[in-house]
Amino acid sequence: MAAALVWFRDDLRLDDQPALRAALERGWLPVPVYIHAPDEEGGWAPGAASDAWRRRSLQALAAELEARGSRLLVVHGPSLGTLQALAALTGAEAVLWTRRYEPAIEQRDARIKRELRRAGLHAESFNGALLYEPWELATRQGDPYRVFTPFWKTALAAWRAPATWDAPPRLPAPDEASTPHSVDLEAVLPAPRPAWDAGFWQRFCPGERGAREALARFLDGAVHGYAQARDFAAEAGTSRLSPHLHFGEVSVRRVVAALLDAGDAIAADDRARFLAELGWREFAHHVMHHFPHVPDRDLDARFADFRWARPLRATLDAWRHGHTGVPIVDAGMRELWHTGWMHNRVRMVVASWLTKHLRLHWSHGARWFWDTLVDADLANNTQGWQWTAGTGADAAPYFRVFNPVSQAAKFDPDGAYIARWVPELAGLPPPGRFAPWEHADLLRRHAPGYPRTPQVDLARGRQAALDAFAALRRTR
Repeated sequence: MAAALVWFRDDLRLDDQPALRAALERGWLPVPVYIHAPDEEGGWAPGAASDAWRRRSLQALAAELEARGSRLLVVHGPSLGTLQALAALTGAEAVLWTRRYEPAIEQRDARIKRELRRAGLHAESFNGALLYEPWELATRQGDPYRVFTPFWKTALAAWRAPATWDAPPRLPAPDEASTPHSVDLEAVLPAPRPAWDAGFWQRFCPGERGAREALARFLDGAVHGYAQARDFAAEAGTSRLSPHLHFGEVSVRRVVAALLDAGDAIAADDRARFLAELGWREFAHHVMHHFPHVPDRDLDARFADFRWARPLRATLDAWRHGHTGVPIVDAGMRELWHTGWMHNRVRMVVASWLTKHLRLHWSHGARWFWDTLVDADLANNTQGWQWTAGTGADAAPYFRVFNPVSQAAKFDPDGAYIARWVPELAGLPPPGRFAPWEHADLLRRHAPGYPRTPQVDLARGRQAALDAFAALRRTR
């Protein structure tokens, strides 16, 4: 039986895995391969939290393959040369993979496909990450979308129930004589020392099995009432599927199929709201594909001349580590540090504080999130930061400045989220947890080490941001 290299990347699963499916259906013996080549990802090599997750996810994938009679080959080196060498060693006729859409990776993969085909190999890639390829939807004029609502309206109009594929219980074993030995995963993705990631795994279980369990928990629980509960920071009202989707441990098609299979057991508004959140993920990849500069530059070119503040190390460090003096911001940043994740509503609040009240360029926040989030996805991360900063596709207007006190009062009404992540404020009543500087005596008594005042006065910071935007408009 001729072999095919199945090149695993951010698709670390066997269920609904199109490259694996193609190998089996076309009669090739699949040789599963993971190539560690972070230097090929341009200026966005995976961050520390992503590496910690990937290490565990690859361990889980290797175990799933071994349980089915196959094995994962781990290699460290340049992707093209490694694939060419492995094809020669194994006698592979084909190299199959699922697509990624980061600009540097798209360019690299196009070159790899050309070179493999030039060498006489069958090289083919598949959509395993999205409901729609980024180039499949366009405006009536044939242009890419820059606004979510018409994009999602077009997507829903083109909707077809997603077909999924179940991985077989057994896989053919690669030929031991022709398959080289795998590199020890610990050599390319060593466990963090000290184990700063320990808190991550109290909340998440990387790997395909963990993804299936997370999906089942969501469909049994948080999806009911999702349309409203998803915004409340202290509630388990979100799916928490984002890292599993980013690493491809579950396909978005499988998630949607499971959601639709539940039928009337899920309220229509809850289902529509969650589908729209998946739609934002689709939109982020659509925008990044058509505007590949956005991870590094504003989509809205007007902001190239915006008067951003000078980033001071102490200011950034206080924001990064949750010592801004604004409890909802500090709670979010400490949750991120300890768990590798942050509630989506709070992500918007902490991003608004950085880009509006502190008036620092969104790239400072995007880079920090990239290193600390377990669901650090280049398209989603870029879109989230530019949306809040007001510089990207379908962005919140720059004059929209989140008030962190009113956001906390609305979405953490009893201060439970703040009390959990900023425990020194737990002794204050909820109003004191939202704005402790207005309760100086209580603050001194219960939290003498907490900042007396925010990094910047809320009203003055907001006005400075509006003045900078007004100045930008006058210069255009």
